[in-house]
Amino acid sequence: MAIYDKIGRSYTQTRIPDPRIAAAIAAQITSGIASGSASDLTIADIGAGTGNYSNLLADLGHRVWAVEPSGVMRSQAKPHANVVWHEGVAEQLPLQSDSVDAVISQLSLHHFSDRPRALWEMVRVVKPGGCLVLFTFDIRQCEPFWLLDYFPLLREDALKLPPLSQIVAELESVGAGDVTVVPFELPVDLSDLFAAAAWRRPELYLKPEVIAGISSLAKLDDAVLQPSLEWLAADLASGVWERRYGAVLGRDRFDAGYRMIRVGVEA
Repeated sequence: MAIYDKIGRSYTQTRIPDPRIAAAIAAQITSGIASGSASDLTIADIGAGTGNYSNLLADLGHRVWAVEPSGVMRSQAKPHANVVWHEGVAEQLPLQSDSVDAVISQLSLHHFSDRPRALWEMVRVVKPGGCLVLFTFDIRQCEPFWLLDYFPLLREDALKLPPLSQIVAELESVGAGDVTVVPFELPVDLSDLFAAAAWRRPELYLKPEVIAGISSLAKLDDAVLQPSLEWLAADLASGVWERRYGAVLGRDRFDAGYRMIRVGVEA
């Protein structure tokens, strides 16, 4: 069973697509298409989840093939005339070779069972001159982050994903072209509440629906999760959190290690 068949039933409540992330992905696609024309494209969204970003790209006039293994996630998708759904996994994409102009994948690399194989598959389905755009993270490049003090297992889980340098090397090993890594600093008011999105809104991590949308927290047993929640709640109520971490409240951007990886597929 796909992990999100277990933890993804309320995903759309808090994982609302953020237009700034969609715009950043679209801009990277534009930069990565060798022909210079990035309109009216066919784009494969790998690990598409509920299709939140598939639909935003489809709104721009692109045709999107959304690939997702979880039936629970696919069942929450809002129909879109330009989005076609495929049941499948990244390691064995149900798509023909050289069939799409671009591949995107948002915050999915850490869920792949065989990442090098999945990267090879992504390169396989892209036409020569196309590109891959991967939105991912490297916890090693994160600024000091108070959330990891309260939930140390977040760091442990994030460290299962190797450094970006290794992912770049894996892409190069499967025949991808030039690789570009672009930082994506998190604004304060992201609507897509993934793990670090509420970096300046600590109270949101106490909400069950927010936890349910963060896989590394949602899969924890209550006996492990609850003490951390109680600790955070107590520190927020007493003012301890603000005394220790209040400096972050004066910021409008935070580098939590999130990155856009753009990969050209040689023409």
